Amino acid sequence: MKSDRNNELDRLTSKMIDGKLSENEAASLSDLLSTSTEAVARYQELMDNHEALCAIYPGQVYRDGIDSQPDISVFLPDENPTKADSSSSLISLRRLTLAAAALFAVGLLGYLLGLGSEVTVANIDKSGVTTVALPDEQTIAGHATLRRSVDLEWAKSATAYRDGDVILNGPLKFAAGLAEVDFFCGATLIIEGPAELEIESDWSVKVIAGRLRANVPPAARGFVVKTLESEIIDLGTEFALDVGIDRIRVEVIDGEVELRGGRHDGEHLLTGEQRILQGTDIDDNFDALSTLDDLRNRRSDAASQRIADWQSSVNTLANDERLVAYFPMSASDSDRSVSNAARTGRSLDGILIGPVARTNGRFGVGTSGLEFDRPGSRMRMRIDHEFSAFTFACWAKFDSLDQVYNSILMADGYETGEPHWQIRNDGRLMFSVMVDDTQSSRHYSKLDQGFVDSAGLARVYYSEPFWDASQSGKWFHLAVVYDPVKRQVTQYVDGKRNSSEPIPDKFFIDRLKLGPSEIGNWGQPFRKTPWFAVRNLNGAIDELAVFDAALNDAEIETLYTNGKPLGY
Repeated sequence: MKSDRNNELDRLTSKMIDGKLSENEAASLSDLLSTSTEAVARYQELMDNHEALCAIYPGQVYRDGIDSQPDISVFLPDENPTKADSSSSLISLRRLTLAAAALFAVGLLGYLLGLGSEVTVANIDKSGVTTVALPDEQTIAGHATLRRSVDLEWAKSATAYRDGDVILNGPLKFAAGLAEVDFFCGATLIIEGPAELEIESDWSVKVIAGRLRANVPPAARGFVVKTLESEIIDLGTEFALDVGIDRIRVEVIDGEVELRGGRHDGEHLLTGEQRILQGTDIDDNFDALSTLDDLRNRRSDAASQRIADWQSSVNTLANDERLVAYFPMSASDSDRSVSNAARTGRSLDGILIGPVARTNGRFGVGTSGLEFDRPGSRMRMRIDHEFSAFTFACWAKFDSLDQVYNSILMADGYETGEPHWQIRNDGRLMFSVMVDDTQSSRHYSKLDQGFVDSAGLARVYYSEPFWDASQSGKWFHLAVVYDPVKRQVTQYVDGKRNSSEPIPDKFFIDRLKLGPSEIGNWGQPFRKTPWFAVRNLNGAIDELAVFDAALNDAEIETLYTNGKPLGY
């Protein structure tokens, strides 16, 4: 049975790790450690166990917390301490213990956030007072979403949105096409181009030019559409508006609206009634104004044509001699494998491991992607090929970036010449190639604002951030090119260069390989413990290509253009 002294040491150490150690408890802990070598040994054992359990956390932040623990030898009593030395040492020990508590709180925050927990952080100031701070909540801006569109042509200098994007307050302007816009209050607008609007809030929009149909359910009653001189307040269900150069006209399709301002201030219009808000009256109606069914039918036709065009491009790409492996996920509906469509043959087929789920691909119903949301899910393959250069390209969506590192394509052992391609939790792509797996390196990271130790000699190349919570569930075309001839690493998002860095001499390697690899996860198959880093991709991959060549900018843009879905 544990002694009371050991129980107390365990309790205090546990509270220190949790960042909840009070000033009095910190003093008690340092008293225990300064008077007993057995307590020091037990403390070291607890720290070792804690570090081993947290080995599953791959982030440098937590590692820094462990590395920053004070040297346990400072807690050992001097053989002949003076009274003054003893007092000074005790004060110092208490400060060290408080500092250690704070360091553990920071480290544990990174660990728990990686697991998606709600946590508080204990901060202990110089006076020993403990305060508690909640982590900052992530926020995005916007009042509406572009739900669907057909044949949109955005006006020059206007912000271009894609289907599913959150629309910011400010101008919404397109020269042609049809858009379905959902406001967060619940109102929906079907807008015909050319159109120019000003998004004001969840409940208000100003129409400068264009034709639209507004559907306002009970939850959105009170939604306001503004024109130059008037406001239309919807009191229930549907109305149409035409804002032209010489005339502004409104008609109630079903329900009731109230007019404010202008020549009809205070009037209520019921089903079938219309008013000229500005300009002269003419004898016509809104029969030709697009409806929700019109948009759906046009979109369905356009989507079918888009998929047919993409399938034609797949056949062309599959015959590219530079293509080593190619996985268009929609080409197979198996729940156990994905066929390699490249000329290299079926021996390079991908095998689905664990709870990989089929989901709608980027073209929607009728196409498929692979979801890797659960930690055990992954797609494995073996590509025994010597590469002269790397180009990896894929279509992927991220529901969230739960882990610090989220895997896209990872070589198993990360041995010399093997690549890792990931996305970090700050929305940056990460690409690296192991230069020498027998060495280790220590380098200063601008992103981490400190020195980072790496197992093996390798350099990580980061893209600029392109993803945040507002992009959740949105499909991206991603590509990376490792070019030993030009000594350059270039990363692309949606067909455009995002970043490009030279390969330093120290990190140059031109003997490249892939070998046994995983898509959507990294299980470190050669580990010697049951623990593995959690790096599964919380999202889906629709298509992935591996080239033995350094594709140029135009070729990457062509891959994107041939594969982009409607609304891009």
